[in-house]
Amino acid sequence: MSIKRENRNEINRSEWLKAQLLALPAGTSILDAGAGELRWKDTCSHLQYVSQDFCQYDGTGNSKGLNGGNWDTSKIDIVSDIIDIPVKDCSFDAILCTEVLEHLPSPELAIQEFARIVRPGGVLILTAPFCSLTHMAPYHFCTGFSCYWYETILKKYGFKIDCLESNGNYFSYMIQELSRISFVMKKYLNKKSIMIRLQSELLSMALKKYTQGNVSDELLCFGYHVKATKI
Repeated sequence: MSIKRENRNEINRSEWLKAQLLALPAGTSILDAGAGELRWKDTCSHLQYVSQDFCQYDGTGNSKGLNGGNWDTSKIDIVSDIIDIPVKDCSFDAILCTEVLEHLPSPELAIQEFARIVRPGGVLILTAPFCSLTHMAPYHFCTGFSCYWYETILKKYGFKIDCLESNGNYFSYMIQELSRISFVMKKYLNKKSIMIRLQSELLSMALKKYTQGNVSDELLCFGYHVKATKI
């Protein structure tokens, strides 16, 4: 028995980001900060799209935790530190920064830099984990960000939050981690257990009915989807 699970974390985030980007007026200038492999470039085809990344992660890093194995940043427009982007003040109408903040030693300084380079009335579109496993090491510095972090830091740098919504909840997060048990056992214990895999799949099936319609997201969720306007 083997159950193919949806990656609701990724699906929910992708659907939300796509809706936000497609809603931006044609011709809007947007900086994709920490753009990596330019995943959102095609979705921004109606926009004036510019990408930025520090271009030091190669896909394997130090081989600790979760790493993808291949990572191509050769097509990035601006190679720089995200807290010191070489553009003038108020250069962009919008900034996209998705699943990047956890990879920054000083994420608040990135928000400060975004406040400098986005125009008044401009839009900031953010996603980041609330809780994350070690990934892209050694460039993994924060395990996640709560809604209170966004409320405090965005206000500090002159942003008004228009949308702050959780992605998933406690139960959907548990299902995600249950799906990793076989991988973790193999990687760190060099063991396989059909019984544990089957039990995790059965528990995931039982938990699925609790992934909607409850407020356990205040305890744990995948992360937050945030849209804010520069005042």
